[in-house]
Amino acid sequence: MLERPMYLKPDVAIEPLFNQWYVWWYLLSPATAPLFVTRLHLKLMQSFVANPDVHVAALQNPALMGGPFINHPVSRVGDVKALLDRTMKDHADFLAYAKALADLEQLLASSKGESLEPLYAKVPDMLRGYVELTYDLAHRANARIMEPLLYRSGLYKESSQSVSLMRVTGDARKYVFSTPRLEGDTPLWLQVPFRHEGLDALFRMRHTPGSPGQVAEMLGVPTSAADAFADLFTDAAPRKPEPYTGPGVRVRYFGHACVLMETREVSVLTDPVISYEFPTEHARFTHADLPEKIDYVLITHGHADHLMMETLIQLRHRIGTIVVPRSNAFSLADPSLRLMLEKTGFRNVVEIDDLQEIRIPGGSLMGIPFIGEHSDLSVQAKTAHLVRLGGRAMLMAADSNALEPRMYEHLQELVGPLDALYLGMECEGGPMSWMYGPLLSNPLPRKMDQSRRLNGSDSARATEILNHLKPRESFVYAMGQEPWLRHVMVLQYDETAPQMIESNKFLEVCRGRNIPAERPYLRMERILE
Repeated sequence: MLERPMYLKPDVAIEPLFNQWYVWWYLLSPATAPLFVTRLHLKLMQSFVANPDVHVAALQNPALMGGPFINHPVSRVGDVKALLDRTMKDHADFLAYAKALADLEQLLASSKGESLEPLYAKVPDMLRGYVELTYDLAHRANARIMEPLLYRSGLYKESSQSVSLMRVTGDARKYVFSTPRLEGDTPLWLQVPFRHEGLDALFRMRHTPGSPGQVAEMLGVPTSAADAFADLFTDAAPRKPEPYTGPGVRVRYFGHACVLMETREVSVLTDPVISYEFPTEHARFTHADLPEKIDYVLITHGHADHLMMETLIQLRHRIGTIVVPRSNAFSLADPSLRLMLEKTGFRNVVEIDDLQEIRIPGGSLMGIPFIGEHSDLSVQAKTAHLVRLGGRAMLMAADSNALEPRMYEHLQELVGPLDALYLGMECEGGPMSWMYGPLLSNPLPRKMDQSRRLNGSDSARATEILNHLKPRESFVYAMGQEPWLRHVMVLQYDETAPQMIESNKFLEVCRGRNIPAERPYLRMERILE
């Protein structure tokens, strides 16, 4: 293995995996991972093993690419069956946990307002000591899962974490959430936890030369994969980022909801989703355009296109502070983002509440209420970020849905003069079960499920935000249009799509009021002096 100082090639990608499935929010927390493994992954694998031809045929239709179909050929049935059997054996406690939660739900349903004390002895054994039984003020019984304790239990399985390394030659990648990775998919499949310091050493080599041999030893790269690992490195130094030393604020759009704001003093990056670098006709900012030190990373919510572990693990060594919204400890749908990031190696994770302000050099960060987009579930871990820098104010509103426009009336004075509004307008969204189905012990009837959408604002609701906050400039972002997001979002809109029609209407409203407005795509740069 090479020992001389070298750089990591700019086209090297990582896929973080849990039990061989691409990881996201609900696979990181031990409160929710068992439910997704038992109620989603096992069912998908059982379906594929029983009827692989159905899966193969379904995926011939691009419209079904994000559906519940495993994207492997029929020849891999044996490998999927092996993973299915291994999951049933190695994660038997996950099945027991899912059953225990369903049993506890039934137990609490029998409570009519009398004391809950006698029920503690009837809590399923594997949950005893991990739940508190409570009533809400309408006398409905609930269970609060003590998530920090679960991280110290056998349900938190670092041994099921691994990473796959590869080089990418273009944006095209298969959709990741419905298909497990199988033996032989890549020679560089490393059984290391996400917090492993070897990953920091590896990705530090994007901008600072290091020893591939030392990193290989840290990560336990097998001899059989030595050549594939050596192919990840180069003697060629990468492009150097351009530090911003001018007046005011430089704002760069990296795609989707990822925006970098820089002054001479500080850098702030929102919802990191970064493209890799390779020859392409689509100009974009990449990892090479990020500052070597990112002072603050802001996460708006836990959805996989906003909290993307694939990108965050690569940036971990660069991040000073990562700011996340505080979760609701009484909702299984709302695991703690702070806990999951701390457990995956992030050293300075700060929670922010609604209207809480954090001072930073030359400005501040404030949490602004973010309602909607979570299918009416009690999810508190979502916030819009009001970033004040260099005398400018930018609201990164993510997928906020103005379900109650008067909230923005109440916020108007607090927010004050707003230079830029960034708002997502995926106004249709999937049904509730598409994301949250495995959390439910009793599925919703289809009509109810379809009515509870993962949607953001349409043009009318976006206009309500505009009416109250009166930004000097507006941007429609977080639309999932960039080609390097297809493996997590599978979104491709034409001009007839409701999302495009509604966002175009909003842009016209802005321009009719002499408010500059656009829907950035691929890359954008602004200097706010």
